[in-house]
Amino acid sequence: MSMNALGVSTGLMVGWCVLAQIARKVAQRMIKEDGLIPTLVNEAIAAAELCACCFELIIIADNFGVAAYAVFLFILTVWWGQVWGDASACPYTHMEDLLEGKTTLREVALKSWAALMGGCCVYRFVQVIWWFEFAETHQGRAFEDCSADLQVHPYIGAAIEGIATMLCRLASKSLSEIGPRFGNVIDSFIGTSLVVAVYIFNYSMFLAFNFSGGYFNPVLATALKWGCRGHTNIEHIIVYWIGACVGAVLSVPVFKMEVVRRYLIGDQKGKRE
Repeated sequence: MSMNALGVSTGLMVGWCVLAQIARKVAQRMIKEDGLIPTLVNEAIAAAELCACCFELIIIADNFGVAAYAVFLFILTVWWGQVWGDASACPYTHMEDLLEGKTTLREVALKSWAALMGGCCVYRFVQVIWWFEFAETHQGRAFEDCSADLQVHPYIGAAIEGIATMLCRLASKSLSEIGPRFGNVIDSFIGTSLVVAVYIFNYSMFLAFNFSGGYFNPVLATALKWGCRGHTNIEHIIVYWIGACVGAVLSVPVFKMEVVRRYLIGDQKGKRE
């Protein structure tokens, strides 16, 4: 594929990020009140930005390989960590907050709904851009039938998504508590690596990319792969919603285990003293 096609995909992702940032600024000016409404708007914008960019990342992965995909994903993740604020574009982070008593079930449901709407609705805009076929890699992509990434039994796929999500959340919690100078960059690197490259606890995360898609985010998986040929809707829910959410929720009690904390963050109390 030509470098022109890669340049078009890069420009589109930059454009989506710029538009999302403008939307955030406009929302801040228009919504003066504090409370749940601006939070829901930010969740929807973040999810739309995430999914729009990831649609283009699929183009890059299909045509330029996993290495190029990983580089772009890492850069985007660092950017999102800087501009999203309290938004996560991911339901299970709110479920974790519920488990820790930081939020209510109503807020979890509303935030998850806002993220899902933002992620799913943005596809229509992406579809229009692809319809213009600015690059050869977009030819025929706007209205083609999509195929599911799930290549294994749904329960195995759910286990893959769940274990990888739990590892990712444990890493994020550890970095948050330790507070390293470049914590966001490190967290982004770990998240990207879990999708595409590294071995953790003797388990290859390439399995996630090849056999389940390695989404680790129910909203992203639904926006990109809901209704695709290769799995039923129930199987999709089992793998990408139940699997990922259970893994994330389990990370809360697992992180509180003394042996896990000692392994991940060491003796922080002794260091402070």
